[in-house]
Amino acid sequence: MISVSNLGIQFGKQVLFQDVNIKFTPGNCYGIIGANGAGKSTLMRIISGQLSPTHGTITQGAGERMSVLSQDHFEFDEFTVLDTVLQGHTTLWKIMKEKDDLYAKPDFSDADGIRASELEEKFAEMNGWNAESDAAALLSGLGIKEEKHQTLMKDMSAKEKVRVLLAKALFGNPDNLLLDEPTNDLDLDTVTWLEDYLSNFENTVLVVSHDRHFLDAISTHTLDIDYHKITLYAGNYSFWYQSSQLALRQQQQQNKKAEEKKKELLEFIRRFSANVAKSKQTTSRKKMLEKLNIEEIQPSSRRYPGIIFTPNREPGNKILEVHGLTASLDGDILFKDLNFNVEKGDKIVFLSHDPRAMTALFEIITGNRKADAGTYEWGQTITTAYLPLDNTSFFNTDLNLVDWLGQYTDNNSEIYIKGFLGKMLFTGEDVLKSASVLSGGEKMRCMISKMMMVDANTLILDTPTNHLDLESIQAFNNTLSAFKGNVLMASHDHEFIQTICNREIELTPNGVIDKMMDYDDYISDPRILEAKEKLYGKK
Repeated sequence: MISVSNLGIQFGKQVLFQDVNIKFTPGNCYGIIGANGAGKSTLMRIISGQLSPTHGTITQGAGERMSVLSQDHFEFDEFTVLDTVLQGHTTLWKIMKEKDDLYAKPDFSDADGIRASELEEKFAEMNGWNAESDAAALLSGLGIKEEKHQTLMKDMSAKEKVRVLLAKALFGNPDNLLLDEPTNDLDLDTVTWLEDYLSNFENTVLVVSHDRHFLDAISTHTLDIDYHKITLYAGNYSFWYQSSQLALRQQQQQNKKAEEKKKELLEFIRRFSANVAKSKQTTSRKKMLEKLNIEEIQPSSRRYPGIIFTPNREPGNKILEVHGLTASLDGDILFKDLNFNVEKGDKIVFLSHDPRAMTALFEIITGNRKADAGTYEWGQTITTAYLPLDNTSFFNTDLNLVDWLGQYTDNNSEIYIKGFLGKMLFTGEDVLKSASVLSGGEKMRCMISKMMMVDANTLILDTPTNHLDLESIQAFNNTLSAFKGNVLMASHDHEFIQTICNREIELTPNGVIDKMMDYDDYISDPRILEAKEKLYGKK
């Protein structure tokens, strides 16, 4: 349990939030949301003790242990992977090291023997004999193979380090678990594993994430940082988003009677409560929804970008034909003899255990890379817009944003260009920023502005939610769901795929799976799971 009393934080004259009084209780998972800069990570740092608040206190239950997902990827470089995970339980780790040091002494004394006996007793009480096997199980669940468990952290890739540090945070069943963006750099299978793990976690969890499906799957409550305050809602992200949108529509309908508004809100809560029965974390969430005061529901102050794609012409019947494509990288076959046709109305997600496969395919069909073998042909009516995985080369310039975006249009009107930047929330002095100093999220919004100017009828998107905040992801999702053209994409965002795509094409070194079906059905169909195991060479 974590108790937050009269908490406030400000930097100079900037107040992030104040007068926060919340109790986080065991058995619940709290998804923390808020616009960029609202203070999500700041709140986590205050609760974990890494940052002192301006006023207020944070307390834990007596004897409870807190575990925090480390953001320092170099802190444990001199330790093995397994030892890094074991350090997630600080007390147990200290006991293990003291035991090892005692037994290694050449002049082991009677006093050492007594101390060793005390340590062994504590070690057994803390289930220390199972510590290494428990740590290894977490690593395996997160995709770190057993042969790497004795590897030094400095020899692990950046993506592997993320998984090890996540295993470290989960290790030892902490009483209070704080996770800031835990799904970053995880593939869809690993995110699903983490969803299942946290859904069955019986202690207190606080999570910051931009992954809506992940938040929906694990959260019993939503903590919204807005209006310089923190409001606790029962329910997950989807409940918060839908209820805040409903409240916004009601606010805009000034003439609507109070009783009509109340009736509409109550009906919304009733329908959402019924849907909760299907979720993994039913009981507490449904009880809280039933107690929810409808006066607590209010519109968000968030600003959502205006992502609008308007095809310049309707696509004809021929979209894209691919024959015998083969691609490899660094001696690894990414896919071979790939054949498929894109039909009118297809919105396809491309999948693979090796994300390089999707990037290679997109680079080939956009003319940026040559295939090892095979051909592809676009229909004559097709116009494309491409969002690459790596956009670094586009921003190696000191041009301001107006001049940067102006490179990609024949319309030199500054008003026209600023209109596209404004849709993506670049206003006022923002448009005069140098392209070279943009954050990852700002670069993505610029790239989307560039795509919107093309008026394409086919969109090619390589991991489009990277670096975007929840508001941009939600706006992007809504637009693509309603888009009348074709979409070819790769994504790690379950909700994005489920709500947009009607077809899955999975690329493997030994063949392809091509299915026209709902994504949730695709990942749960036993026949497809069996086919994947064969194609990926699993026994």
